[in-house]
Amino acid sequence: MANFNVADVKVLRERTGAGMVDSKNALVEAEGDIEKAIEILRLKGLKQVSKREDRSTSEGLVAAKTVEGATTIIELGTETDFVAKNEKFIALADKVLEAVAAAGAGSLEEALAAPGGRGTVADLITDEAAILGEKIELRKVARVEGQEFAVYLHKTSKDLPPQVGVVVAYTGSDADTARGIAQHVAMFDPAFLSRDEVPADAVENERRIVTEIATAEGKPEAALPKIIEGRLTGFFKERVLLDQGYAKDSKVAVAKILDDAGLAVQSFVRFKVGA
Repeated sequence: MANFNVADVKVLRERTGAGMVDSKNALVEAEGDIEKAIEILRLKGLKQVSKREDRSTSEGLVAAKTVEGATTIIELGTETDFVAKNEKFIALADKVLEAVAAAGAGSLEEALAAPGGRGTVADLITDEAAILGEKIELRKVARVEGQEFAVYLHKTSKDLPPQVGVVVAYTGSDADTARGIAQHVAMFDPAFLSRDEVPADAVENERRIVTEIATAEGKPEAALPKIIEGRLTGFFKERVLLDQGYAKDSKVAVAKILDDAGLAVQSFVRFKVGA
């Protein structure tokens, strides 16, 4: 008979997040040795995870941390919302974020190679995925540099960790308005900060499309330039942060809101789980 009791099973479950049956079986196999039981669970989990490599990680969370003039934001993905709200998964995200921010990693490759736990961040994720029994992957990483930061993490469900994360780097002192801009970015998902950032080929392609549409509609040739420019303005309002109507007052452009508050946005990043 294995030398362990109910308290040992509880300890093993708390340390690994494994189920009751799996914990008991691991302790039986390990003859009551908790450390050995953890390794047994990890090896068993690794086999399960290796079979899940083709599974999608459309659930998960976003998290952000500001350290010395830069904010790091990550998206950690998993297979199910059941694991996404698991305390062990959330704790793993905290460890990954801490390690990535400490390393100053600005790309996924740098983040995975950063020191974390007993090896790299990639090793840490693999070990924890084995215990949790699902495919887990670091999907996105960004490091935003600037003077001031507005960070907004949005929960799409009260039962889940944040699913949308925004970091806005800005200059100025109106933190409340800056947070409002971060909330706006979370809601309207602009692709660019200013018109200057929109690739020229994308603008020309849109110009061609609206020209063809206006011509097909039989618009007067003399009116075409004005109509085309008007529709291009609509194109920019959909994609460019400074051109968008502000979330809290759609009649006022974001650029005007920033101007009035004495703010200037340097850059922004928006992550959404599974996107």
